[in-house]
Amino acid sequence: GKGELTLMKNFPSFITENSNKQQVRDYLKAISKSNKVQKPQFHAVISTKFQEHSKEDLTRISADFMTQMGYGQQPYIAVFHKDTENNHIHLVSTRVDKQTGKKIDDSYEKLKAQKALTQVMENRYGINEEEKLNQLLKYKIGSFQQLKTLLNRNGYQLTENTNDGKSLTISKNGIVQRRISADQIVYSNQDSEKRIRQIRAIFSKYRQLYSNKVFRVEDYRKQEAILPEDKHKDNWKPEIKFESELQKKLRGVFGIDIVFHHNDDQMPFGYTLIDHKTARVHKGSEIMKMGELFEFTSAAMDKRVFEQLKDYGIPNVETKSVLLKYLTEKYPENKLSDFMLFENKKLK
Repeated sequence: GKGELTLMKNFPSFITENSNKQQVRDYLKAISKSNKVQKPQFHAVISTKFQEHSKEDLTRISADFMTQMGYGQQPYIAVFHKDTENNHIHLVSTRVDKQTGKKIDDSYEKLKAQKALTQVMENRYGINEEEKLNQLLKYKIGSFQQLKTLLNRNGYQLTENTNDGKSLTISKNGIVQRRISADQIVYSNQDSEKRIRQIRAIFSKYRQLYSNKVFRVEDYRKQEAILPEDKHKDNWKPEIKFESELQKKLRGVFGIDIVFHHNDDQMPFGYTLIDHKTARVHKGSEIMKMGELFEFTSAAMDKRVFEQLKDYGIPNVETKSVLLKYLTEKYPENKLSDFMLFENKKLK
């Protein structure tokens, strides 16, 4: 989609916000040619969850980020996009230093970028990953796999040390957040019968009110973003998640997060239930059998379409019916069904 230029830093006076894209490109290329550097273009994307941060927020974050990365004095542009579910900003510069003509060190660039962004967010908003992780590690879990699912759902990766199998590493976006011993994990299999009865009652009521039909959401964006020379490789697969209106409602109203487990592109074979209200993780089948709670369909949807549909306010069945008719006529290739549109009270 079309982006909006929100920042233009360190360009000569003859290049302004009114200059066309080609003039900007030509200037960056001219600087880059002064040194025989392979892949001289610097390109980064900073994305926020949904519309959590505005255009202005992301622009300020971007300026801080470029300074942290050592590009604060380089010519760069920031272009804001809101054409997907998540507001995001593209940053483009050159890896050739404008002053010296030498290459800016890009070793471990991805790692540096994650550290830089973490630092920017902590400085600006006081978002402390350590405190967030402390809260998650207090959740009651019944198995190692449940801990892994809980952390993964919150953007963390948990890996075992292959040498001894006793030490564990928790990382986020490639940055190690913490190392813990497997002996430190406390497992608890004592579930609150009262809470389980409550959840079963919620399931029984809400599966009648909201669609429990599950469909596949396929995300091809990682593959589309890779370099042209790598496109021919066959080792990529779309990221697949399974969604339903019932899941969304349980998550939003009750803090009950349903995480399906599946192999590759196969149908789910089970689910984990994360109860944020009581900070407890359950094996789903111990609450209610997956087949009783959900109905699985062969329907599939592209992740981009899924994100765009969330933007529609659908307060009732009548609105859903009208919207489905319109979308089916306009975009027949999406093969939408009514259960793929979720009711919500959002106002556009």
